[in-house]
Amino acid sequence: MAETPLQTTRRLRAKLERRRAEVRKWSDAYEGRRPLLFASPEFRAQTRGLFKDFADNWCATVPDATVERLMPIGFRLEDGTIDAAAWRAWRQSECDVEVGLALLDALITGRAYALVWRENGTDTAITFEHAANAVVEYVPGLRRVRSAGLKAWRDGKYEFATLFTPDVVYRWQRVGRGDWTGRTVGLPRGEPSHVKNHLGVVPLVELPNRSRLHGKPKSELVTVLPLQDAVNTLWAHMLTASDYLALPARAVLGMDRPVREIVDPETGEVVGEEDEPISKFRSDRLLWLEKETARIAEFSAADLGQYLRIIDAAVEHIASQTRTPATYLTGQLVNVSADALAASEAGLVAKVTERQRHFGAALREIMRLEALAAGETDRAASLGLGAVIWRDPQFRSDSQYSDALVKLKAIGVPDEALWERIPGVTPDEISRWKRMRDDQASAILGGDPAGLFGVKEDDDDQAEPDDSAEAA
Repeated sequence: MAETPLQTTRRLRAKLERRRAEVRKWSDAYEGRRPLLFASPEFRAQTRGLFKDFADNWCATVPDATVERLMPIGFRLEDGTIDAAAWRAWRQSECDVEVGLALLDALITGRAYALVWRENGTDTAITFEHAANAVVEYVPGLRRVRSAGLKAWRDGKYEFATLFTPDVVYRWQRVGRGDWTGRTVGLPRGEPSHVKNHLGVVPLVELPNRSRLHGKPKSELVTVLPLQDAVNTLWAHMLTASDYLALPARAVLGMDRPVREIVDPETGEVVGEEDEPISKFRSDRLLWLEKETARIAEFSAADLGQYLRIIDAAVEHIASQTRTPATYLTGQLVNVSADALAASEAGLVAKVTERQRHFGAALREIMRLEALAAGETDRAASLGLGAVIWRDPQFRSDSQYSDALVKLKAIGVPDEALWERIPGVTPDEISRWKRMRDDQASAILGGDPAGLFGVKEDDDDQAEPDDSAEAA
């Protein structure tokens, strides 16, 4: 028997609730909020909560190093041309900013979501959703065909949930942990709780990270977190050792412990003894030892460098397992050639290129839905077979880019293709450059090469002929 929409909503909401604990775990790790692990009970009892808020946080460096090289700058149609309409819709929803946040959350928690929707009489809106607030379900056996999607959030005493199916969008509300009812709060008067889905597909798209053929998407921090916990504990041990053992310790050997008698003031009898303050045996900076056999022994300070060497080894493991260049983790960059630097970043560039391929499939689907919402089915089909234009994931100097572009120009690569390879250049800039080039060509062909230089006058600023002078 098929589920009712309300039953599907309850089941997906429960699935979302079970997932939130794991999402919170990875989010806290990125923020550096981790308990002190791998420490003995005796060490915990000794330090108590001293290191509760301490973290040498590498869990932020690893995803940050990846997401800063994931920058979509345009969309290409099936025939290879740039889709200006898609880029315009992308910027209208401020996705050029929000996509960075969504991709970062996908790297941290394993997934993020994008919702494409168009209300009556409004432009298509693209919004990105956190993994704690959205979930997508797929048709069994078909990994890319979405059967349903749920978005849930709280606002004051109400909890809202929107269930997206290919045919209908069901909007629910409830108070506390009560049962779901059709939504009325926040909707215009007379608008129904459930509306038809004009797109014909689930408009909620998942952006998964490191998904496999069998298994759920994974966080970039899966391999980092155990080493991160070890590094935190090693730092705690080293800081504690520096407090007790960082300085040489001295001891007096061959001499009785200095004590003084305790005398009863009423009877004058000795009733006990207590330790003599060591300051009594000092005169300024001179310590007096009253036994000939007494001598001073010294215990050397602890070698705290052992801790640092182990911490450095753990950081190197983090760099190797996550393909993060050592320069990101250690900050050491001395006398390194351009070729050596490029080789050190090869692993990160390869990882980012792989992420571009997987995230690009989701971004293409998002823009395909935007075209469907705009009623442009042909453009939607072309976008589905198109590609996402990404910024070059390898950082090079201006001279390196210029040298490469000159060599490509020499073998006949068109100017437009060269412009697209310049980092950070958007399709709008390329269109402006093409217009400027065409204007130059028109001026030359029109016999006005001098018009290419100097200040251009607007048509409105040109003086009108003086009627009186003409009459004269």
